[in-house]
Amino acid sequence: MRRSEKEICDPQEIDAILQRAPVCRIALAAGNSPYVVPVNFAVSGSLLYFHSAPAGEKIDRLRKDPSVCFEVDLPGEVVQGKTACAWGMAYQSVIGFGRAFFVEDRAEKEEALVRLMKKYAPGAPVDFSADVLDRVCVIGVRLEKVTGKQSGQEGFAVPRGTPPVKERF
Repeated sequence: MRRSEKEICDPQEIDAILQRAPVCRIALAAGNSPYVVPVNFAVSGSLLYFHSAPAGEKIDRLRKDPSVCFEVDLPGEVVQGKTACAWGMAYQSVIGFGRAFFVEDRAEKEEALVRLMKKYAPGAPVDFSADVLDRVCVIGVRLEKVTGKQSGQEGFAVPRGTPPVKERF
């Protein structure tokens, strides 16, 4: 990382960003055409999960090449500077690389969907019929490399109950 003073080295801080970030952008390739798609996601250890319809552009690309890059971020606020080029943005972000796989095991598929529901709809029912499990496509990504970065921490509005992120300036 070029700006080492902005690097997040603590794996727990990186995991906290992955748990709190609302959207993950998955970058896929096929031939000479890149493709980025935002997804809801959940992370468990070294696995990232998202769900999809069983057909479409992202599925076609993943079948051709399971290599993915992903990005999540927690945006803060604009940070004012004394000159135009000194302005910036407070943020925390995680970028990672991995290999996608289609989750075929029914128990793992259900576990991934439960994780997604707990993240996005805590308290909602999490029982899935066999029909639903058969119709949904769950994709896992084995995380191979993950890096974290942060800037302008003073611009963050930290949600109540969230442990503070250690400043690295």
